[in-house]
Parts: sequence; C-alpha cells; structure tokens
Amino acid sequence: MKFGIIGTGTVGTAIAVRLVEAGYQCLGVETRSARSYARFRQYLNRDRMPLESWVPEADLIFITTQDGMIGSAAKNLADRKLYKDGQIWIHCSGSQKAQILKEDPALPVKTLSMHPIQTFADVGEALKLLPGSHFGLEGEAVEEGIQIVWDLGGIPHRLDPEGKPLYHAGSVMASNYIVALADMAVQLFNLAGIPKEAALESLIPLMQGTLRNLEKVGLPQALTGPIARGDSEVVRSHLECIPLELQQAYRALGRSTLELAQAKMKLNGKEYPRQDLQILNYLLDGGKEKNNHGNCRENIRSKRNYC
Repeated sequence: MKFGIIGTGTVGTAIAVRLVEAGYQCLGVETRSARSYARFRQYLNRDRMPLESWVPEADLIFITTQDGMIGSAAKNLADRKLYKDGQIWIHCSGSQKAQILKEDPALPVKTLSMHPIQTFADVGEALKLLPGSHFGLEGEAVEEGIQIVWDLGGIPHRLDPEGKPLYHAGSVMASNYIVALADMAVQLFNLAGIPKEAALESLIPLMQGTLRNLEKVGLPQALTGPIARGDSEVVRSHLECIPLELQQAYRALGRSTLELAQAKMKLNGKEYPRQDLQILNYLLDGGKEKNNHGNCRENIRSKRNYC
C-alpha cells in the first residue's frame, strides 16, 4: 500500500520506518518543523513535497501532528480536495476520536484512530518498542487498521469510540501517573535521609519487580504490602509520618488498594479480620487514632525523621 505522513514527530517517524520495512511505499512527507524533518531524514530518506503532489495517490494518509492540529490538518486536505475515494485518513492520538478527521460525513474517505499503547522517549526507542506494542483502534477503517497493526508487529484492540476518554484515562494512569508516584516516593525517601538521585535508583528495581509480578501473576495476585496483609498498624504509622501534602494521594490510592486486597483475599479463600478492615477503612477515609507516633511529623519537620 502507498502512504504518506503529515507531521514527523516521534510516533509518525517510527511508524513510517516500520511500514516501509513491511513493504509499504512512502510517497511523501510534510511537516512544518525543519528540525523534525531533519530527524525524519536520518531514518527515512524521503523528500518533503507539496501535498498535492502525493496525497491524491496515497492509500493511507497518516496525520501524526500534535493533537490540537489533527482536525485542522484534515480540514486542510478536505478544503483543497486532496483525497481520493476510499482513502484512509489515520491519526495516532489516544484522546481524539477518529471522527475528528472528517468534518463532512459525505467526504469519500474512511477514518481510523490507531493509538499505540506505549510511551516513547525518542525515535530510536519507538522503533524498538513498536513491534509487540498494543494498539487501540476505532473508526470506520478498523478492519484495515487491524492489518496495519499486524504489519507493524503490534497487537490490535477494537475500541468503542464513546469510551475513548476512559481508554485514554487508563493509559494516562498506567503511564504518566507512575512518574508522579515515583516523584512522591522519592520525596518520602528523601525525608528519610536518602538523597533524591539515590532514592530513584533504589525505587526503580522495586517498581520493575512489581511490573514483573503483574506480568507473571496478574491482578489481584500481584498485590503485596501492608494493605494486602491487612496490617492496619503499619498504615497508621505511615499516615502519622507522611507530610500533609502527600496524604490525600496516599489515602486515595490506599482505598483502591484495599478493594483490590479484599478481592485477593477472597480469591485465596481468606478474608480480613473484621477489626483490621474497619480500622483500615477509618484511616484511609481520613480518620485519626491515638498512637505512639504522634511526634513523627514534627520530627520530619526538624529533619530527624524518626518514626
């Protein structure tokens, strides 16, 4: 099949390279950024040409611009009548629906959202990770999209267009929020006396081990830790020590963890002792109990950090 790329960011460049390797023919490329085009040429030697010289001949048009420019890029093609019957217009955004590509329903092209469920630091990393990555697909050309994903070495999944925000929110929580959680954990390690760089180095193997457990035994069995054990005393001691600005996140995640932990207990033929469950719910909902760790926050403020 013949294709072209509008927008030569990390994802667009990597997809173009992998499609050419799979036997697709790249007819042309267009981008406003000289810098991204120079980077594109390092991986794929294709000339920058006017849209009218290649778009009408392509079977697939990838619009891999920034999300906010996808609609306007597609509208530009439609307004200039740069299309052919049956052509497929594709974007790779996780948040935008495929229909953003076709403002006029009568336009004789098919639309496809083809989002890699992956995070790419740069083009080199994207080229390594695309094969084996999962893709979320929705739009009028899902069947064709499935074949494209297979050709990229990926694994396709059909999406309900109306559920796209939920799908993207799940992707954000599993990717972006891990970074935010790592930052919070580093702050706590730092308060305990470990420098931030060493803290991150210490936490990464722990996070990698958790991901391996998820891959090996899945949910909810991969869950470990004090809430999974029903250890309310440990959770109480955490809440006595954690700075106020991090307590809301700890409690919110703790409530979700408690639900998951109960599912794990039930799956393993066990259940929480009633008293521990009541105490955990009380603590994670914002309750406070008297204990022997009342001085912990003051100790943190004075940088003694004795819990």
